[in-house]
Amino acid sequence: MGRSRYKIIESGKTYFITSSVINWLSLFALPALAGIVVDSLNFLQQQQRVKIHAWVLMETHFHLVATSANISSEMRKMKSYTARCIVDYLKANGPEFLLEQLKFYKKKHKNDQIYQVWQEGLHPKLILDEKMLTGTIEYIHYNPVKRGYVDKPEHWRYSSGRDYIGLKGLVTVKPLV
Repeated sequence: MGRSRYKIIESGKTYFITSSVINWLSLFALPALAGIVVDSLNFLQQQQRVKIHAWVLMETHFHLVATSANISSEMRKMKSYTARCIVDYLKANGPEFLLEQLKFYKKKHKNDQIYQVWQEGLHPKLILDEKMLTGTIEYIHYNPVKRGYVDKPEHWRYSSGRDYIGLKGLVTVKPLV
C-alpha cells in the first residue's frame, strides 16, 4: 500500500484497519459520499472477498475489523474504486471546494493523478486474541458516541453497532463475538 510503514504480513488473519481521507477532510459528512463507501463495503462482503466483522464510517475516516485472504490488495482496490467514484461525484455535483482541496493536498509524488482522496496506507493491526477483538469492536462502535454525535452506538447509521444488538445495519457483517 504505497509508502506506508504499516504492513499486513499474515494473510487470512483478522485485522483492525483504519483509513483516513487526505488532510482529514470531512468528505463523509455528505451522505452521497458516505454511500459510496457503504456500497463498496457491501460489495466486498457479498463477493466474499472480505469478511467484515465490524465497521464505522466517520466524516473523515473509517475503521474495520475484517478478514481476507489478501486484505491489503482488497483494501487498495476498494480505496482506488471509492476515490474514483468520489471524484466523479464531486465533478458532477460539487461542492467544488472539496475537489480543490483534494487537488491541493495531493502528495507531490503522485504524478499520475490530479486528486488524492485517501491518505496512503491502512494502518493495520493484527487482532491477536478475543480480548483485543472485543476491545477493538467496542472502540469502533463508540467512536461516534465519543465524538458526541449520538448517545448510543446503535444510533449511528454508518456503523455495525446496530448489527451487534440484533438490528439490521447498512453493511452486512459477520460478527466474531
